[in-house]
Amino acid sequence: MHTYLQIIFHVIFHTKNNQKTIKKDEKEKLYKYIYGILDNKKCHCYQIGGTEDHIHLAFSLDPMEKLGDLIHDIKLSSTRYIKKELLFRNFNGWQSGYAAITHSTDTLESLINYIKNQEAHHQEENSRKEYIRHLNDAKIDFDDKYLF
Repeated sequence: MHTYLQIIFHVIFHTKNNQKTIKKDEKEKLYKYIYGILDNKKCHCYQIGGTEDHIHLAFSLDPMEKLGDLIHDIKLSSTRYIKKELLFRNFNGWQSGYAAITHSTDTLESLINYIKNQEAHHQEENSRKEYIRHLNDAKIDFDDKYLF
């Protein structure tokens, strides 16, 4: 018997203290590294993007993976990679939490385009407002004091 699963996750996590340390000129190296982690875990990555202080991931989860463990691995491994490769000066790690929102295949294309165009979106909306908007749109209850 086989296991079939189609859950598309939109995961967002920020740098520690929302520090603007992810620089444009080297962020593609980080994205490729995270793509490799997802690929090694047999998760299908649709898109990775972000700005100086946060990352968005769109991916399908392999049935054998646990979301929390996967995000923990991504954060831990990418932090080691950033420090080893000296990618981002003053990078102090990732925030302890994250947002994970599910999407249907019907909304996948718009999710991919949204993540691709992060720089443009953040000319009109800061990271905090965006994060809260995503949580509210997904009807996720949250306590404001724990956001960042």
